[in-house]
Amino acid sequence: MRISTKTQHALRMMLDFAVHGNDGYTSLKDVAARMNVSKTYLEQVMIQINKTNFLTAVRGSTGGYRLARALDKCSVGDILRAMEGGVTHMDVPSEGVDGRVNKMAADVWNGLEKVMMDYLDGMTLQDIVDKHRDYLGYDYTI
Repeated sequence: MRISTKTQHALRMMLDFAVHGNDGYTSLKDVAARMNVSKTYLEQVMIQINKTNFLTAVRGSTGGYRLARALDKCSVGDILRAMEGGVTHMDVPSEGVDGRVNKMAADVWNGLEKVMMDYLDGMTLQDIVDKHRDYLGYDYTI
């Protein structure tokens, strides 16, 4: 299985908005600079992500994007589905020597997709940020 580069960048972009969310609206230019990718490329990613109402946008010199949902309401599975529709795309051939064998093999891939999507649906942006608090420099010790 392979996750597209666009989907990988979509997750990174969403995490950037999660980390910098307290700064208000963030320009795509700033996100692109932090991610070291072109703004034009992120605009293509944004087209797909924006269809899901993950982000709100404001125009103008102080405008930009920010998350429209709480971090614990944005799952990695939702991001993957927005970008790719799911983990696997199994087409079960109806023709062949034995259609039953094709359907049995498809059951294996469908089972794998369910396990993977359950895992990704159970992981939110909040979970990822919490897991990496030390790396992000949050220190709440007294």
